[in-house]
Amino acid sequence: MAVIRRRLATVLAGTALATFMALGTQARADTAPPAVAQTYAPTAENLAARQWFQDARFGIFLHWGLYSELGGAGKMGIAEWIMDENQIPARHYERLARFFNPTAFDADAWAQTFKAAGARYVVITSKHHEGFAMFASKASPYNVVDATPFHRDPLAELAAACRKAGLKLFFYYSQLDWHHPDYFPQGTTGHASERPAGGDWDRYIDFEQAQLRELLTHYGPIGGIWFDGWWDQKDTAMRDRWRLDETYRLIHSLQPAALIGNNHHQTPFPGEDFQMFERDLPGENSMGFNKAGVSALPLEMAETMNGSWGFNMIDDQYKSTGTLIRSLVAAAGRNANFLMNTGPMPNGELQPENVQTLKEMGQWLKRYGESVYQTRGGPVAPRPWGVTTQAPGRVYVHVLDWKDGPLFLPLTQAVRKATLLRDGSAVPVQPRPDGLELTLPAPAGEAMDCWDRVIRLDLGP
Repeated sequence: MAVIRRRLATVLAGTALATFMALGTQARADTAPPAVAQTYAPTAENLAARQWFQDARFGIFLHWGLYSELGGAGKMGIAEWIMDENQIPARHYERLARFFNPTAFDADAWAQTFKAAGARYVVITSKHHEGFAMFASKASPYNVVDATPFHRDPLAELAAACRKAGLKLFFYYSQLDWHHPDYFPQGTTGHASERPAGGDWDRYIDFEQAQLRELLTHYGPIGGIWFDGWWDQKDTAMRDRWRLDETYRLIHSLQPAALIGNNHHQTPFPGEDFQMFERDLPGENSMGFNKAGVSALPLEMAETMNGSWGFNMIDDQYKSTGTLIRSLVAAAGRNANFLMNTGPMPNGELQPENVQTLKEMGQWLKRYGESVYQTRGGPVAPRPWGVTTQAPGRVYVHVLDWKDGPLFLPLTQAVRKATLLRDGSAVPVQPRPDGLELTLPAPAGEAMDCWDRVIRLDLGP
């Protein structure tokens, strides 16, 4: 512990190191509380926020931190994991803070770009696994205001910009921490960080809760907390010491409408308000860790625009706008939101390639947004050709892959009118005893119409 203190003092001269190390000295019970709350009754504000979340359908994810400076130059090219991938000790990694100075950062420009893209909410990394706080934190001097030449709080600026633009802001918060000396090194990652052999685990949880309290009291009303990292502790006994019930109660007491999600790849725990799926649609498991069943909570799929979450200067395998639109639609057809990630550059600018894609997605949503926003998964389960979404009195048929011939829908509700959403032209409907057939016109030739031919079915006699 003394070694770590000396190293921090050297790197962060003049900061309140004592504050950092003294956290968590309040009295604690000798016995660990249960891992999760045994009962949880969401408030009326929370239930209303859940409905808003489902109506929103499209959000922007931002992975931004010290790792952005290295541009994804890790052994595996996963930008935000470079400290672990390259086995960098914390005392060396801390030096990155001296060079982090994103003077091109413009929170209003970011917010306007996301709004024009059709997004309704934003999730940004307040602290990733590297342990660096991207906000003004009195809980640790290892933060963007105290440890960098930037000396500004980008989360405060983004919170104000999002409020102005009508976007809700969520904070991603990593439960694991490769930097904090009290985070047990027995986790599955970060073994080269040179944390001490034995830390005070409860003091680490107190530190985590102190930072969460800051995020929930200094930035106005927020959309919620997006947790990640619980999975790092494989030992069952350690998992029981996360004090999740206490942490979740803290969040809901400070902001009852704030939604809690945890990227632990388990069936949602009591106290959580939505379930996320990392790079997979709900019910799918191409990534190998989305093994949990699909719950009745609001759902979200998180996906990257290329291969990395953080900025990677050599990863130009960008997904096309059409591919991302299809993912958005496929998620909506499974009653889930689409959270699309971009990794801002270390100077504070958004990647130009991503900005262009965001612009094109916004153009598509201006034309077809009614088939996504405020909808729920449709009455016809996802099929190889596409999905359906629905709103009161309407069903939207999203045709993503269909060649020739009538399209059969096992839909027995009466259809008063069927029209192409692109221009309102009629689509012939042939009733059958077991459903109906739609005669699909050819795509209009525009790229956005080829991505998804949307047919609106108005229900009723």
